[in-house]
Amino acid sequence: MKHLSDKDKLEFLQAKYEQFNREDFIEKDPISIPHLFSQKKDIEISAFLTATIAWGQRKTIIRNARKLVVLMDNSPYSFVMETNFHDSKTLKKFVHRTFNGVDCNYFLKSLHNIYKNHGGLQQLFEAGIAKHNGNMQLVISDFKKTFFELPHPARTTKHVSDPLKNSAAKRINMFLRWMIRKDKRGVDFGIWNSENMKHLRIPLDVHTSNVSRKLGLLSRKQNDWKAVEELTDKLKVFDPNDPVKYDFALFGLGIVEKF
Repeated sequence: MKHLSDKDKLEFLQAKYEQFNREDFIEKDPISIPHLFSQKKDIEISAFLTATIAWGQRKTIIRNARKLVVLMDNSPYSFVMETNFHDSKTLKKFVHRTFNGVDCNYFLKSLHNIYKNHGGLQQLFEAGIAKHNGNMQLVISDFKKTFFELPHPARTTKHVSDPLKNSAAKRINMFLRWMIRKDKRGVDFGIWNSENMKHLRIPLDVHTSNVSRKLGLLSRKQNDWKAVEELTDKLKVFDPNDPVKYDFALFGLGIVEKF
């Protein structure tokens, strides 16, 4: 399919986007966890934590993310703002692969700091996007600095990617897609400023990258930030205002259809 014209690739991706970007996608995807909530801050926090542990099998991610919000009394924002994490034993039992209770306690402590002193996740990211004129590599790198401005375990820093070190930052890009992308289909939330959709970057993983290479959309062999930029720039040719909508197509082709 590498030899298809751009017009044919666009038609193919558009059809797959329509096929997979629908409400029945939610149930089998980690985005189902923030969809349990209706309050904005609960959605943001549960989405951020779910995206943080979104590697491995989807069923395991969903099960563990659900377990995490239960440990937070099904009230993520209240739990983050009211719990003393110096003494919190509730989260010490939590584990998802290499993300454990030590990491979890710091994550919630940092989220407390972000909502108390930085206006919350939305304000922090949107200030970064404005400051860096949509350069998401710098936005995400700045976010990581703020996230770890409190005393923290050295081991925990690996759970927030830094694109300035050429990480693809798949999980943060996915979280930002969930929060910023707005359409009428009910999967992505679009509860932040949707004018920033044009700045979003593709959440690149092994599935989306392999499909993209087969389609001739990506030439870089490493799954890193340079590949993220190359693929997103190609998708901007198809839709400059909403390039990451094709994440649904690429992910669906890779995971569901084994393209």
